[in-house]
Amino acid sequence: MRQKHDNDFNQGVIEEFRANGGQLGGDLAGATVILVHHIGARTGAVRVVPLIGIPQDGGRVVVTASNGGSPTHPSWVHNLRAHPMVTVELGRQTLTMQAEEWGPAARVDLWPTLLEGSPALRDFDARTAREIPVFVLTPV
Repeated sequence: MRQKHDNDFNQGVIEEFRANGGQLGGDLAGATVILVHHIGARTGAVRVVPLIGIPQDGGRVVVTASNGGSPTHPSWVHNLRAHPMVTVELGRQTLTMQAEEWGPAARVDLWPTLLEGSPALRDFDARTAREIPVFVLTPV
């Protein structure tokens, strides 16, 4: 279950993102942050979560469900598995994208590259015993 602090933090990021065309300050300055609109797996309610995105070729974006190294997946993982069609705010653009979770073969080849490129992700990976889910968001 999400903590109130997480919701307050996320809401602040969402507001700053929208006020500044996707540009953020503080700890998130320089990061590619996207807003992912997803549908609740149980509730059917539309949710919005800010995530760090890793841009790829063809307009694709990779997101990791590190949850700060928590022992549990963030709730959006279950939602993307149940409803993989999402709307993404990327800068001033709004895109419809299809979320696909990486399977074991993709993880073997690409997980080390993600860890190499992100000290924060390395730290989160070291904090948890769970396999951190990775999704590729592809424009449709």
